[in-house]
Amino acid sequence: MDNLTQKIKLIEDQYLKKDLPDIRVGDYVKMRIRVAEADKVRVHPWEGTVVRKGGGGAKASFTVRKISYGEGVERTFPIHSPMIEAMDIMTRGKVQRSKLYYLRGKIGKQAKVKRRET
Repeated sequence: MDNLTQKIKLIEDQYLKKDLPDIRVGDYVKMRIRVAEADKVRVHPWEGTVVRKGGGGAKASFTVRKISYGEGVERTFPIHSPMIEAMDIMTRGKVQRSKLYYLRGKIGKQAKVKRRET
């Protein structure tokens, strides 16, 4: 059984990205993601607050929340997905929770996360 998990880990390690920034819950990130439209692929900007991180290895993912036209939108991305072309951390958040689901009920300035001094 142990030999099988080692083989799976070797296969998964080939697909892991090496140049990822250290994203944390509460960070404000700007990303460029690939979106397939008809027969073309275009790059779409997506920015927001990291609400949660989960999983590990090739299955790791994170959720980004933004406000679009007054409506809260959340989207979950696999961290090692080829769909993510670039990711930049704009500000670090000062939070003491691992999941920021309470932001769903907040609007305006209340929905902001305090900046962490680096």
